[in-house]
Amino acid sequence: MGDQNPLYLTTKRSVFYYTRRVPQNLQARFQSSRFVKCLHTRSDIKAARLSHELSSRLENIWDRMRLEVLDFRSDEPRSLVMGKDRVSTRGDFRLSDAFELYLQLKAIGKPEAFKIYTARNERYLVERIGDIHLEDLLPRHGAEFRDHLVGKGLSTASIKRVFSTIKAVVNLCISERGLSVTNPFAGVYVPDVGAVTKRNPIPIDVIRVIQNECRVVDDDQRWLIALLSDTGMRLSEACGLLVDDIKLDTDIPHLDLKPHQWRRLKTRGSQRQIPLVGTSLWAAQRILIQSNSQFAFPRYCTSEGVKANSASGSLNKWLSSRVSDGCVIHSFRHSFRDRLRAVECPSDIVDALGGWSTAGVGSKYGHGFKLDQKLHWLRCLVDTNS
Repeated sequence: MGDQNPLYLTTKRSVFYYTRRVPQNLQARFQSSRFVKCLHTRSDIKAARLSHELSSRLENIWDRMRLEVLDFRSDEPRSLVMGKDRVSTRGDFRLSDAFELYLQLKAIGKPEAFKIYTARNERYLVERIGDIHLEDLLPRHGAEFRDHLVGKGLSTASIKRVFSTIKAVVNLCISERGLSVTNPFAGVYVPDVGAVTKRNPIPIDVIRVIQNECRVVDDDQRWLIALLSDTGMRLSEACGLLVDDIKLDTDIPHLDLKPHQWRRLKTRGSQRQIPLVGTSLWAAQRILIQSNSQFAFPRYCTSEGVKANSASGSLNKWLSSRVSDGCVIHSFRHSFRDRLRAVECPSDIVDALGGWSTAGVGSKYGHGFKLDQKLHWLRCLVDTNS
Protein backbone atom coordinates (compact mmCIF):
# COMPACT_ATOMS: atom_id res chain seq x y z
CA MET A 1 0.00 0.00 0.00
CA GLY A 2 1.47 3.31 -0.97
CA ASP A 3 0.79 6.72 0.57
CA GLN A 4 -1.83 7.26 -2.06
CA ASN A 5 -3.58 10.24 -0.48
CA PRO A 6 -2.70 13.08 1.90
CA LEU A 7 -4.92 11.57 4.58
CA TYR A 8 -3.08 8.22 4.40
CA LEU A 9 -6.40 6.37 4.25
CA THR A 10 -7.37 3.09 2.67
CA THR A 11 -10.33 0.78 3.19
CA LYS A 12 -10.85 -2.90 3.79
CA ARG A 13 -14.39 -4.30 3.85
CA SER A 14 -15.57 -0.65 3.88
CA VAL A 15 -13.67 0.03 7.13
CA PHE A 16 -11.08 2.81 7.06
CA TYR A 17 -7.42 2.17 7.85
CA TYR A 18 -4.66 4.67 8.38
CA THR A 19 -1.49 3.55 6.56
CA ARG A 20 1.74 5.51 6.29
CA ARG A 21 5.33 4.77 5.39
CA VAL A 22 7.80 5.09 8.25
CA PRO A 23 10.71 7.43 7.39
CA GLN A 24 13.75 5.50 6.18
CA ASN A 25 16.00 6.69 9.00
CA LEU A 26 13.51 5.52 11.65
CA GLN A 27 12.58 2.12 10.29
CA ALA A 28 15.21 0.31 12.34
CA ARG A 29 13.88 1.91 15.52
CA PHE A 30 10.28 1.33 14.53
CA GLN A 31 11.10 -2.25 13.47
CA SER A 32 8.85 -1.72 10.48
CA SER A 33 8.68 0.08 7.19
CA ARG A 34 5.02 0.96 7.53
CA PHE A 35 2.56 2.01 10.22
CA VAL A 36 -1.01 0.68 9.92
CA LYS A 37 -3.95 1.24 12.24
CA CYS A 38 -7.61 0.34 11.91
CA LEU A 39 -9.80 3.39 12.58
CA HIS A 40 -12.89 1.28 13.33
CA THR A 41 -15.20 3.48 11.29
CA ARG A 42 -16.92 3.46 7.93
CA SER A 43 -17.52 7.22 8.02
CA ASP A 44 -15.25 9.19 5.67
CA ILE A 45 -15.71 12.34 7.76
CA LYS A 46 -14.71 10.62 11.00
CA ALA A 47 -11.85 8.83 9.23
CA ALA A 48 -10.47 12.14 7.96
CA ARG A 49 -10.55 13.64 11.45
CA LEU A 50 -8.84 10.61 12.99
CA SER A 51 -6.26 10.64 10.21
CA HIS A 52 -5.28 14.23 10.99
CA GLU A 53 -5.00 13.39 14.69
CA LEU A 54 -2.86 10.31 14.02
CA SER A 55 -0.60 12.19 11.62
CA SER A 56 0.05 14.83 14.25
CA ARG A 57 0.78 12.25 16.93
CA LEU A 58 3.01 10.18 14.66
CA GLU A 59 5.07 13.17 13.61
CA ASN A 60 5.58 14.12 17.26
CA ILE A 61 6.71 10.57 18.02
CA TRP A 62 9.08 10.53 15.09
CA ASP A 63 10.53 13.88 16.16
CA ARG A 64 11.21 12.48 19.61
CA MET A 65 12.76 9.36 18.11
CA ARG A 66 15.08 11.48 16.04
CA LEU A 67 16.12 13.16 19.25
CA GLU A 68 16.42 9.71 20.80
CA VAL A 69 13.82 10.55 23.36
CA LEU A 70 11.58 7.48 23.20
CA ASP A 71 8.50 8.28 25.19
CA PHE A 72 5.78 5.95 23.91
CA ARG A 73 2.73 6.38 26.11
CA SER A 74 0.30 3.49 26.36
CA ASP A 75 -2.37 5.41 24.49
CA GLU A 76 -0.17 6.15 21.49
CA PRO A 77 -0.45 4.17 18.23
CA ARG A 78 1.50 0.93 18.03
CA SER A 79 0.10 -0.97 15.02
CA LEU A 80 2.96 -1.99 12.81
CA VAL A 81 3.33 -3.98 9.62
CA MET A 82 6.64 -5.59 8.76
CA GLY A 83 6.46 -6.32 5.08
CA LYS A 84 3.54 -8.74 4.84
CA ASP A 85 3.68 -9.82 8.48
CA ARG A 86 1.26 -7.75 10.47
CA VAL A 87 1.92 -6.97 14.13
CA SER A 88 -1.15 -5.00 15.06
CA THR A 89 -2.32 -3.04 18.05
CA ARG A 90 -3.95 -5.27 20.58
CA GLY A 91 -5.47 -2.75 22.94
CA ASP A 92 -7.34 -4.76 25.55
CA PHE A 93 -9.65 -6.66 23.21
CA ARG A 94 -9.48 -10.29 24.23
CA LEU A 95 -11.60 -13.37 23.56
CA SER A 96 -13.74 -12.57 26.59
CA ASP A 97 -14.42 -9.13 25.11
CA ALA A 98 -15.40 -10.76 21.82
CA PHE A 99 -17.95 -12.96 23.59
CA GLU A 100 -19.27 -9.97 25.51
CA LEU A 101 -19.71 -8.05 22.25
CA TYR A 102 -21.43 -11.06 20.68
CA LEU A 103 -23.94 -11.30 23.51
CA GLN A 104 -24.59 -7.56 23.49
CA LEU A 105 -25.53 -7.70 19.82
CA LYS A 106 -26.98 -11.18 19.43
CA ALA A 107 -28.66 -12.03 22.74
CA ILE A 108 -31.38 -9.40 22.41
CA GLY A 109 -34.71 -11.17 22.52
CA LYS A 110 -33.07 -14.58 22.91
CA PRO A 111 -33.90 -16.95 25.80
CA GLU A 112 -31.57 -17.28 28.76
CA ALA A 113 -30.45 -20.65 27.40
CA PHE A 114 -28.74 -18.83 24.52
CA LYS A 115 -26.55 -16.90 26.96
CA ILE A 116 -25.81 -20.00 29.03
CA TYR A 117 -24.84 -22.00 25.94
CA THR A 118 -22.60 -19.19 24.65
CA ALA A 119 -20.92 -18.80 28.04
CA ARG A 120 -20.23 -22.55 28.18
CA ASN A 121 -18.56 -22.43 24.77
CA GLU A 122 -16.46 -19.49 25.93
CA ARG A 123 -15.27 -21.54 28.91
CA TYR A 124 -14.34 -24.42 26.62
CA LEU A 125 -12.25 -22.11 24.45
CA VAL A 126 -10.54 -20.12 27.18
CA GLU A 127 -9.63 -23.20 29.20
CA ARG A 128 -7.67 -24.46 26.18
CA ILE A 129 -5.99 -21.39 24.65
CA GLY A 130 -6.47 -18.77 27.36
CA ASP A 131 -8.13 -15.37 27.21
CA ILE A 132 -5.74 -14.13 24.54
CA HIS A 133 -5.95 -11.04 22.36
CA LEU A 134 -7.91 -11.64 19.19
CA GLU A 135 -4.95 -10.57 17.08
CA ASP A 136 -2.83 -13.28 18.71
CA LEU A 137 -5.05 -16.01 17.27
CA LEU A 138 -3.07 -18.41 15.08
CA PRO A 139 -4.16 -21.10 12.59
CA ARG A 140 -3.06 -23.83 15.00
CA HIS A 141 -5.56 -22.67 17.63
CA GLY A 142 -8.47 -24.10 15.63
CA ALA A 143 -6.99 -27.59 15.51
CA GLU A 144 -5.88 -27.42 19.15
CA PHE A 145 -9.37 -26.45 20.25
CA ARG A 146 -10.92 -29.28 18.23
CA ASP A 147 -8.55 -31.80 19.84
CA HIS A 148 -9.42 -30.35 23.24
CA LEU A 149 -13.14 -30.95 22.65
CA VAL A 150 -12.46 -34.47 21.38
CA GLY A 151 -10.51 -35.11 24.57
CA LYS A 152 -13.48 -33.97 26.63
CA GLY A 153 -15.52 -36.74 25.02
CA LEU A 154 -17.86 -34.55 22.98
CA SER A 155 -19.54 -36.11 19.97
CA THR A 156 -18.98 -34.93 16.42
CA ALA A 157 -22.34 -33.14 16.39
CA SER A 158 -21.59 -31.37 19.68
CA ILE A 159 -18.15 -30.26 18.51
CA LYS A 160 -19.63 -28.86 15.31
CA ARG A 161 -22.21 -26.90 17.32
CA VAL A 162 -19.50 -25.45 19.56
CA PHE A 163 -17.40 -24.47 16.55
CA SER A 164 -20.43 -22.86 14.94
CA THR A 165 -20.77 -20.51 17.91
CA ILE A 166 -17.04 -19.78 18.18
CA LYS A 167 -16.81 -19.00 14.46
CA ALA A 168 -19.78 -16.64 14.73
CA VAL A 169 -18.25 -14.83 17.72
CA VAL A 170 -14.89 -14.29 16.05
CA ASN A 171 -16.41 -13.34 12.68
CA LEU A 172 -18.65 -10.75 14.31
CA CYS A 173 -15.75 -9.26 16.21
CA ILE A 174 -13.55 -9.10 13.10
CA SER A 175 -16.32 -7.31 11.25
CA GLU A 176 -17.29 -4.92 14.03
CA ARG A 177 -13.72 -4.02 14.98
CA GLY A 178 -12.36 -3.96 11.44
CA LEU A 179 -9.58 -6.40 12.32
CA SER A 180 -7.22 -7.93 9.77
CA VAL A 181 -7.41 -11.35 11.38
CA THR A 182 -8.09 -14.72 9.81
CA ASN A 183 -10.62 -16.74 11.77
CA PRO A 184 -8.71 -19.91 12.78
CA PHE A 185 -11.95 -21.70 13.70
CA ALA A 186 -13.35 -21.58 10.17
CA GLY A 187 -12.84 -24.64 7.99
CA VAL A 188 -11.48 -26.85 10.78
CA TYR A 189 -12.03 -30.52 9.99
CA VAL A 190 -14.02 -32.38 12.64
CA PRO A 191 -13.68 -36.19 12.45
CA ASP A 192 -16.38 -38.65 13.43
CA VAL A 193 -15.83 -39.12 17.14
CA GLY A 194 -17.89 -40.01 20.17
CA ALA A 195 -20.53 -42.63 20.47
CA VAL A 196 -23.63 -42.05 18.42
CA THR A 197 -26.60 -42.74 20.66
CA LYS A 198 -29.32 -44.68 18.90
CA ARG A 199 -32.79 -43.60 19.99
CA ASN A 200 -35.16 -46.52 19.66
CA PRO A 201 -38.91 -46.06 19.18
CA ILE A 202 -41.18 -47.21 21.99
CA PRO A 203 -43.40 -50.18 21.04
CA ILE A 204 -47.12 -49.38 20.84
CA ASP A 205 -48.06 -51.80 23.64
CA VAL A 206 -45.60 -50.04 25.96
CA ILE A 207 -46.95 -46.64 24.90
CA ARG A 208 -50.48 -47.77 25.85
CA VAL A 209 -49.30 -48.90 29.29
CA ILE A 210 -47.47 -45.60 29.87
CA GLN A 211 -50.50 -43.58 28.73
CA ASN A 212 -52.76 -45.43 31.15
CA GLU A 213 -50.32 -44.87 34.00
CA CYS A 214 -50.18 -41.15 33.16
CA ARG A 215 -53.96 -40.98 33.62
CA VAL A 216 -53.67 -42.69 37.01
CA VAL A 217 -50.82 -40.53 38.38
CA ASP A 218 -52.43 -37.41 36.85
CA ASP A 219 -49.79 -34.74 37.57
CA ASP A 220 -48.04 -32.13 35.43
CA GLN A 221 -45.11 -34.39 34.52
CA ARG A 222 -47.46 -37.15 33.38
CA TRP A 223 -49.51 -34.58 31.40
CA LEU A 224 -46.32 -33.63 29.59
CA ILE A 225 -45.52 -37.26 28.72
CA ALA A 226 -49.11 -37.88 27.63
CA LEU A 227 -49.14 -34.74 25.48
CA LEU A 228 -45.98 -35.88 23.70
CA SER A 229 -47.21 -39.43 23.19
CA ASP A 230 -49.87 -38.65 20.56
CA THR A 231 -48.51 -35.39 19.10
CA GLY A 232 -44.88 -36.25 18.34
CA MET A 233 -43.67 -32.87 19.56
CA ARG A 234 -40.10 -32.19 20.59
CA LEU A 235 -39.76 -31.90 24.36
CA SER A 236 -38.71 -28.24 24.20
CA GLU A 237 -41.72 -27.45 22.00
CA ALA A 238 -44.13 -28.86 24.57
CA CYS A 239 -42.36 -27.33 27.57
CA GLY A 240 -42.56 -23.86 26.04
CA LEU A 241 -46.31 -23.89 25.38
CA LEU A 242 -48.58 -21.21 26.74
CA VAL A 243 -52.00 -22.16 28.05
CA ASP A 244 -53.33 -19.93 25.26
CA ASP A 245 -51.59 -22.16 22.70
CA ILE A 246 -54.01 -24.95 23.64
CA LYS A 247 -57.17 -24.48 21.59
CA LEU A 248 -60.00 -26.65 22.92
CA ASP A 249 -62.93 -24.31 22.24
CA THR A 250 -62.91 -25.03 18.51
CA ASP A 251 -64.43 -27.55 16.13
CA ILE A 252 -61.08 -29.36 16.08
CA PRO A 253 -59.17 -29.15 19.39
CA HIS A 254 -55.53 -28.48 18.58
CA LEU A 255 -52.21 -27.00 19.62
CA ASP A 256 -51.08 -23.77 17.98
CA LEU A 257 -47.34 -24.36 18.09
CA LYS A 258 -45.44 -21.13 17.42
CA PRO A 259 -42.21 -19.47 18.54
CA HIS A 260 -42.08 -17.46 21.74
CA GLN A 261 -39.42 -15.20 23.18
CA TRP A 262 -38.50 -17.87 25.73
CA ARG A 263 -38.59 -20.75 23.25
CA ARG A 264 -37.65 -20.63 19.61
CA LEU A 265 -38.58 -23.40 17.20
CA LYS A 266 -35.95 -25.50 15.49
CA THR A 267 -36.98 -24.74 11.90
CA ARG A 268 -39.54 -22.63 10.08
CA GLY A 269 -41.50 -25.82 9.40
CA SER A 270 -41.70 -26.46 13.14
CA GLN A 271 -44.41 -23.82 13.46
CA ARG A 272 -47.59 -25.82 13.01
CA GLN A 273 -51.02 -26.74 14.30
CA ILE A 274 -51.47 -30.24 15.71
CA PRO A 275 -54.94 -31.74 16.28
CA LEU A 276 -55.42 -33.20 19.75
CA VAL A 277 -56.61 -36.79 19.97
CA GLY A 278 -56.46 -39.69 22.39
CA THR A 279 -54.27 -39.31 25.45
CA SER A 280 -52.85 -36.00 24.21
CA LEU A 281 -56.35 -34.50 24.21
CA TRP A 282 -56.85 -35.74 27.78
CA ALA A 283 -53.54 -34.13 28.83
CA ALA A 284 -54.48 -30.79 27.24
CA GLN A 285 -57.83 -30.82 29.07
CA ARG A 286 -56.11 -31.52 32.40
CA ILE A 287 -53.66 -28.66 31.82
CA LEU A 288 -56.45 -26.13 31.22
CA ILE A 289 -58.49 -27.32 34.21
CA GLN A 290 -55.57 -27.21 36.65
CA SER A 291 -53.66 -24.25 35.23
CA ASN A 292 -52.86 -21.24 37.42
CA SER A 293 -50.11 -19.86 35.18
CA GLN A 294 -49.81 -18.49 31.67
CA PHE A 295 -47.40 -21.35 30.97
CA ALA A 296 -48.69 -24.84 30.31
CA PHE A 297 -45.73 -26.30 32.23
CA PRO A 298 -44.46 -23.63 34.67
CA ARG A 299 -42.21 -26.24 36.30
CA TYR A 300 -40.13 -26.24 33.12
CA CYS A 301 -40.79 -22.84 31.56
CA THR A 302 -40.55 -19.19 32.60
CA SER A 303 -40.20 -15.93 30.71
CA GLU A 304 -36.44 -16.48 30.99
CA GLY A 305 -36.45 -19.70 28.99
CA VAL A 306 -37.29 -23.38 28.79
CA LYS A 307 -35.65 -25.92 31.10
CA ALA A 308 -35.76 -28.76 28.60
CA ASN A 309 -32.68 -30.48 30.02
CA SER A 310 -34.22 -30.55 33.48
CA ALA A 311 -37.45 -31.93 32.05
CA SER A 312 -35.57 -34.55 30.07
CA GLY A 313 -33.68 -35.74 33.13
CA SER A 314 -36.78 -36.03 35.31
CA LEU A 315 -38.98 -37.70 32.70
CA ASN A 316 -36.30 -40.13 31.56
CA LYS A 317 -35.73 -41.18 35.16
CA TRP A 318 -39.43 -42.04 35.50
CA LEU A 319 -39.51 -43.78 32.12
CA SER A 320 -36.33 -45.81 32.63
CA SER A 321 -38.02 -48.68 34.47
CA ARG A 322 -40.91 -48.74 32.00
CA VAL A 323 -39.10 -48.83 28.65
CA SER A 324 -36.27 -50.89 27.18
CA ASP A 325 -32.67 -49.73 26.86
CA GLY A 326 -32.19 -47.06 24.22
CA CYS A 327 -35.66 -45.57 24.75
CA VAL A 328 -35.99 -42.07 26.20
CA ILE A 329 -38.56 -39.28 26.20
CA HIS A 330 -37.53 -38.32 22.65
CA SER A 331 -38.41 -41.87 21.56
CA PHE A 332 -42.09 -40.90 21.54
CA ARG A 333 -41.26 -38.70 18.56
CA HIS A 334 -39.62 -41.61 16.72
CA SER A 335 -42.61 -43.81 17.56
CA PHE A 336 -45.01 -41.12 16.33
CA ARG A 337 -43.45 -41.21 12.88
CA ASP A 338 -43.47 -45.02 12.79
CA ARG A 339 -47.11 -45.15 13.89
CA LEU A 340 -48.16 -42.72 11.15
CA ARG A 341 -46.22 -44.71 8.59
CA ALA A 342 -47.95 -47.89 9.77
CA VAL A 343 -51.39 -46.43 9.00
CA GLU A 344 -50.07 -45.37 5.57
CA CYS A 345 -50.19 -41.65 6.27
CA PRO A 346 -48.70 -39.72 3.30
CA SER A 347 -45.12 -38.69 4.03
CA ASP A 348 -45.76 -34.97 3.50
CA ILE A 349 -48.56 -35.03 6.09
CA VAL A 350 -46.26 -36.95 8.45
CA ASP A 351 -43.70 -34.17 8.03
CA ALA A 352 -46.34 -31.48 8.54
CA LEU A 353 -47.54 -33.07 11.79
CA GLY A 354 -44.05 -33.56 13.21
CA GLY A 355 -42.51 -30.34 11.95
CA TRP A 356 -39.91 -32.24 9.96
CA SER A 357 -38.30 -30.64 6.93
CA THR A 358 -39.87 -31.87 3.70
CA ALA A 359 -37.63 -32.52 0.71
CA GLY A 360 -38.58 -31.09 -2.66
CA VAL A 361 -39.32 -27.68 -4.09
CA GLY A 362 -43.07 -28.26 -4.08
CA SER A 363 -43.19 -28.31 -0.28
CA LYS A 364 -42.39 -24.59 -0.21
CA TYR A 365 -45.57 -23.62 -2.05
CA GLY A 366 -49.22 -23.44 -0.96
CA HIS A 367 -50.73 -23.17 2.52
CA GLY A 368 -50.05 -26.65 3.80
CA PHE A 369 -52.61 -29.08 5.17
CA LYS A 370 -55.86 -28.19 6.89
CA LEU A 371 -56.60 -29.31 10.42
CA ASP A 372 -59.28 -31.75 9.30
CA GLN A 373 -56.79 -33.44 6.96
CA LYS A 374 -54.32 -33.86 9.81
CA LEU A 375 -57.07 -34.96 12.18
CA HIS A 376 -58.04 -37.85 9.92
CA TRP A 377 -54.60 -39.42 10.16
CA LEU A 378 -54.21 -38.82 13.87
CA ARG A 379 -57.53 -40.56 14.49
CA CYS A 380 -56.22 -43.48 12.47
CA LEU A 381 -53.12 -43.45 14.65
CA VAL A 382 -54.98 -43.68 17.99
CA ASP A 383 -57.79 -45.95 16.76
CA THR A 384 -55.41 -48.75 15.77
CA ASN A 385 -52.73 -50.74 17.55
CA SER A 386 -50.07 -49.16 15.30
